[in-house]
Amino acid sequence: MKKIVLSLIVVASILTACKGEKKEKVETKVAEKVEVNVSELNNVDTTVSMLTWKGTKPTGAHNGTVALKSGGLLVEEGELKGGEFVVDLATITNLDLQGSDGAAKLEGHLKAADFFDVAQYPTSTFAITNVEKKEGKLHVTGNLQIKDVTKSITIPAMMSSENGVTTFKSEVFNINRADFNVKYGSKSFFDNLKDKFIDDIIEMSFEVKTKA
Repeated sequence: MKKIVLSLIVVASILTACKGEKKEKVETKVAEKVEVNVSELNNVDTTVSMLTWKGTKPTGAHNGTVALKSGGLLVEEGELKGGEFVVDLATITNLDLQGSDGAAKLEGHLKAADFFDVAQYPTSTFAITNVEKKEGKLHVTGNLQIKDVTKSITIPAMMSSENGVTTFKSEVFNINRADFNVKYGSKSFFDNLKDKFIDDIIEMSFEVKTKA
């Protein structure tokens, strides 16, 4: 009897832990006015700057990168004042299946009309509207545009400079793709998907470096 009770306690603990692993998305708000326009600054090194991503589904996960098409970081007296990153969605790359037909198939699907619709929306943009320092971190608020939707989000980040190169690196943040009208396999838009759904939450992070 004691063994049965102990087993039940262990199972209950595991289930409780799993519930605690639910991913929290960043809060989305109405897009804000961009006070500092850096769209023409163009001082970001697009050869080494990127957006990383990870998506999950019941049978596993996929991850990859997307290159930047252009971007600018405005830094004054060591303080981040503004920035804009234009993501080139035509460069969506899958890493976990890299070199296989599966990678090319997945990349093609992510670019297709029923996902990010790259033919109609070739870029995504993050434009910084406000920067605050809290507990040693930057809390960076900006307008994130994906497809035909633009919303304000706030992400934690760090900035450093070395040998004339400034690096902006965000922590991993989660967006709900349903907020941006990305519908494929989403329980937010379709019923009866059973285990064929894809999680709405997508993990992302930025690493952006300026030109030397």
